[in-house]
Amino acid sequence: MSKATRANTQSPAPRGGDRHDLIRVHGARVNNLKDVSVEIPKRRLTVFTGVSGSGKSSLVFDTIAAESQRLINETYSAFVQGFMPTLARPEVDVLEGLTTAIVVDQQRMGADPRSTVGTATDAGAMLRILFSRLGKPHIGPPGAYAFNVPSVRASGAITVERGTKTTVKATFNRTGGMCARCEGRGSVTDIDLTQLYDDSKSLAEGAFTIPGWKSDSQWTVQVYAQSGFVDPDKPISRYTKKEMRDFLYGEPVKVKVNGVNLTYEGLIPKLQKSILSKDKEAMQPHIRAFVERAVTFTTCPECDGTRLSEGARSSKIKRISIADACAMQISDLAAWVRGLDAPSVAPLLDALRQTLDSFVEIGLGYLSLDRPSGTLSGGEAQRVKMIRHLGSSLTDVTYVFDEPTIGLHPHDIQRMNALLLRLRDKGNTVLVVEHKPETIAIADHVVDLGPGAGTGGGTICFEGTVEGLRAGGTITGRHFGDRAAVKDTVREPTGTLEIRGAKANNLREVDVDVPLGVLTVVTGVAGSGKSSLVHGSIPPGEGVVSIDQGAIRGSRRSNPATYTGLLDPIRKAFAKANGVKPALFSANSEGACPGCNGAGVVYTDLAMMAAVATTCEECEGKRFQAAVLEYRLGGRDISEVLAMPVTEAEEFFGAGEAATPAAHRILGRLADVGLGYLSLGQPLTTLSGGERQRLKLATHMAEKGGVYVLDEPTAGLHLADVEQLLHLLDRLVDSGKSVIVVEHHQAVMAHADWIIDLGPGAGHDGGRVVFEGTPADLVAGRATLTGEHLAAYVGA
Repeated sequence: MSKATRANTQSPAPRGGDRHDLIRVHGARVNNLKDVSVEIPKRRLTVFTGVSGSGKSSLVFDTIAAESQRLINETYSAFVQGFMPTLARPEVDVLEGLTTAIVVDQQRMGADPRSTVGTATDAGAMLRILFSRLGKPHIGPPGAYAFNVPSVRASGAITVERGTKTTVKATFNRTGGMCARCEGRGSVTDIDLTQLYDDSKSLAEGAFTIPGWKSDSQWTVQVYAQSGFVDPDKPISRYTKKEMRDFLYGEPVKVKVNGVNLTYEGLIPKLQKSILSKDKEAMQPHIRAFVERAVTFTTCPECDGTRLSEGARSSKIKRISIADACAMQISDLAAWVRGLDAPSVAPLLDALRQTLDSFVEIGLGYLSLDRPSGTLSGGEAQRVKMIRHLGSSLTDVTYVFDEPTIGLHPHDIQRMNALLLRLRDKGNTVLVVEHKPETIAIADHVVDLGPGAGTGGGTICFEGTVEGLRAGGTITGRHFGDRAAVKDTVREPTGTLEIRGAKANNLREVDVDVPLGVLTVVTGVAGSGKSSLVHGSIPPGEGVVSIDQGAIRGSRRSNPATYTGLLDPIRKAFAKANGVKPALFSANSEGACPGCNGAGVVYTDLAMMAAVATTCEECEGKRFQAAVLEYRLGGRDISEVLAMPVTEAEEFFGAGEAATPAAHRILGRLADVGLGYLSLGQPLTTLSGGERQRLKLATHMAEKGGVYVLDEPTAGLHLADVEQLLHLLDRLVDSGKSVIVVEHHQAVMAHADWIIDLGPGAGHDGGRVVFEGTPADLVAGRATLTGEHLAAYVGA
């Protein structure tokens, strides 16, 4: 008996499932990947490195994470899949050992005016439940505290079909928290009528000053002139009160104009529907300029910008309303919630405390729950998405991060590293695309892609430990220990830009002189007020070129040639050389292949299954009609030119028969920012984040301006590319420009002529200038967090 007992206590034989400790990828060919094969250990922290455009995101996001998501979607019924986004299988031969992938990327949160940090996380919902239970006076359920829920009242007769039909009288009430004046937006729009028309003129004389509204033949204008509501020959300033009301706010009615039935509507609602309801960023430049002139956004006078109704604001817990709670800095709100003692809602308070503490732990304690989500940077948005995963009980999950340290001060990177390790230690696989050496250093496993970018990348250069990477001969390994030295001599400023009494967001009446004619770096911990100082206090007027981290807008038909305006001089050069119209050399116009409409591929929709893209048989993916490809410039047709990388195209358009100075200048700027490997016709949708930002930089370099304001230009840049960026900034300054950079990268700080350090903390603990001077003085003083980390970086 005892023997049998001893036999049962022996370790069981290894199970088949224990062998699946690797994610195996074989033959990956997504984007620029060249039959990549790699084995990634599970339940470890693996960092993917390589120059920008080397294929990191293609391997991690477009292959591993995309296939995991596709396989999960396939577990649902065909009916449910019909309502889900269709995902194509990545181009890869074998993918084994996948687990559920949770992608935490840098996609900005939707810029819906009613979306806030509170609504984007569970914190807002929990706070509404808390007030509906404890708030005095009690005004209703959680919806009564929600600025997205309007109050509704209805009454009337309803028919009830129960045996025999009976008609009964019913009333319906729902109390919502939405401010009726601003409809939960917090701001109201005022339209400057002087920007819409010249009231000294009549409609017949062309009173409208709205872009595109011509008085002679435009149908829109004719509706007003021939509606019968106003006299078309009378100056607008002499309209009666009734005429003015009908002209500006008239209800939609049918009118006959030149025998055609059209709809007449007041000018204000007409503009709100046709122009003002559209996304301002997607407008043509002249329309956007008109909107910025004509429309002003002011804080709602009824709710004072809180978005909430008077009833929602009147209900309080310990003299704090939900509007006050959402306006608090989250670190203060967490302290307030900890002070509440209510056994009836104890589980809710525990969950709310945990969520708010996660904000603080992840370095976002300086935010408030009423902060519009569209104003968050890419790094902040990514960290907000991380919050829901920090307290998750899930294990054996694959977390995929896209540069989680972006926008973080060196002090905050240590905290982010600790969070990544915590996720790993819970038994998860953590995959991180990263350039910062501080994060690469904590990896259990490193995969280095390259050796170059674009067509020069897409292969595995190194796989192994961090020590192996340091000793290896790859670009990442060689630059891993790079340290920029503080400059011995700095440039002398040619003038100063005075900022006085700056108080945007958390700034505290800041007075600072920004030197001109030099490279100035504005730094400080995340949330200290850097962007508020630079973007909020330096007017983006004449002579100021501001390059932020806003996303590039463009479809799969957009490419570097169309985005930068390069295609215009190329089309004209082709047209002039062949004596035909420039429109023939556009795949979006007359020259488009009729088989695929200039897309190069034909998409077949298969309902709930992934759409299939096949190369167009008519043009063989070249996007142009066969007749157009007969026309040549310098021995190349237009499709061959668009297939060229920037460096080859720069040489092609620089001399000889194809010499085109306008095109050569744009290509030179693209090469200057390190995009020499990009193909002119590569779709914008396939570019990495770092490539898109440098594309914006190259485009803005053409603008005439004396002051360049850059927001974290090193975002998405490899260690080797930072050096090239510093040379570019030097060239801008040496050409007589003033360059102001908001930056955390120590190499850029060390290279600066002047540093303005904000802090000492974030949110209400920041907003002050804690240091002004040269990098050498900052390192010598070590009086701020930035000074300490910069001193450690340069080895002082």
